[in-house]
Amino acid sequence: MIKYSLMTLGCPKNEVDSQHMNGFLRGEKDFKYTNDFKKAEVIVINTCGFIQDAKEESIETILTALEYKNKYNCKSVIVTGCLTQRYSEELKKDIPEIDAILGTSNFDEIAEVIRESLEGKETGGIEEAGFDYSSSLPRELDNNVYAYLKIAEGCNNNCTYCSIPQIRGTVKSRSIADIVAEAKRIAESGIKEIIIIAQDTTQYGIDIYGRSALAPLLKKLAEVEGIKWIRVLYSYPEFITDEIIDVFAEEEKICNYFDLPIQHSSEKIRKLMNRKGTEADIANIINKIRNKIPDAKLRTSLITGFPGEDEKDFEQLKEFVKKYKFDRLGVFEFSREEGTAAYNFEHRVPAEIKAERKEEIMQLQQEISLSKNQKFVNKKLEIIIEDQDQENYLARSRYDSPEIDNQIYIPIENHELQIGEIYEAVIKEAFHYDLIGEIENERT
Repeated sequence: MIKYSLMTLGCPKNEVDSQHMNGFLRGEKDFKYTNDFKKAEVIVINTCGFIQDAKEESIETILTALEYKNKYNCKSVIVTGCLTQRYSEELKKDIPEIDAILGTSNFDEIAEVIRESLEGKETGGIEEAGFDYSSSLPRELDNNVYAYLKIAEGCNNNCTYCSIPQIRGTVKSRSIADIVAEAKRIAESGIKEIIIIAQDTTQYGIDIYGRSALAPLLKKLAEVEGIKWIRVLYSYPEFITDEIIDVFAEEEKICNYFDLPIQHSSEKIRKLMNRKGTEADIANIINKIRNKIPDAKLRTSLITGFPGEDEKDFEQLKEFVKKYKFDRLGVFEFSREEGTAAYNFEHRVPAEIKAERKEEIMQLQQEISLSKNQKFVNKKLEIIIEDQDQENYLARSRYDSPEIDNQIYIPIENHELQIGEIYEAVIKEAFHYDLIGEIENERT
């Protein structure tokens, strides 16, 4: 019996890949999973290589795992994921102690590669980016609250700051029928929330249907029995159509939560980023959504310190944040990535200014977030129970994505609530990023 551990770094798209790897391995009789690295004969690390901080975390994790070969039971360290797809040759040269490398497109070979590495054979390798996802692939879901549903791999947008096309290839969509088949399997497991992901969900289907097919896909998913919430992430605002907004408005199961990564509002910076649409175009989409769906909650992500960003551009971004008051907002400092067009851009912004600008936006957002959360007080919210500690159930509302948005605390008191079930709660207190509520009904 080969005992293995699997460490996942990075985004939900990587989580899905790791769940598939677990599915491949647990389907084999000679593999057994352990979450104790000290007991594992094989440590598999699914890396992130998107930005500098993520690359550094991945390298540190690899080096830590390699120490287990000297101290504990580990005989082989396998590295896969975005970092290996991007830097396989560099990793082989700089960290030759790694026993095998796989990429983002051939992690389904994990069982064979592990066996061969333990036999001392040279194994693994990198293939052209672009994995073929299918509902027929084994997958080991690791919680009973929600499941990510990857509808496409790769991206065609070619933003100048982004390395995803190098790592994941161009858009490769799954058929609607295949995605619905997987959603049914997820529902049969008892999970009530599915979260739709891709590099850009609005571009789903353009390669196989000739146009965005997100709206018809969502209509089909809303028909799946057992699924109560459908959440959509990573939808570029410049490609949000009236058809997509209408589906959100019409289908009760679809959470009125729009994840719209705009990155910047300055027309000059957006052009440098190779992002389509002006500030006015983005504002028009925001207004359309809020007019059509008054309770819609909008999340965005921004980049500070992009090459060429001057004080005027930054002030414009701040005014945009103040005016449109996103319900959820994250900020990243520009990361200069090899192989991207922006790597060679001039007029780079000093690190300390990038950090200052990020902090300034986050301070603005903190007050916006508090103000918006206070409006929930004494209101009813549909919530899903994710976990519990000694004093509280830990929950999320329909308006919150796992791990990045608001946490709702429900005092345990005399309630016996089930993890993964949906209830109705009344919000009693509100803070910047947390809410405290009480259960109104035991079931919704």
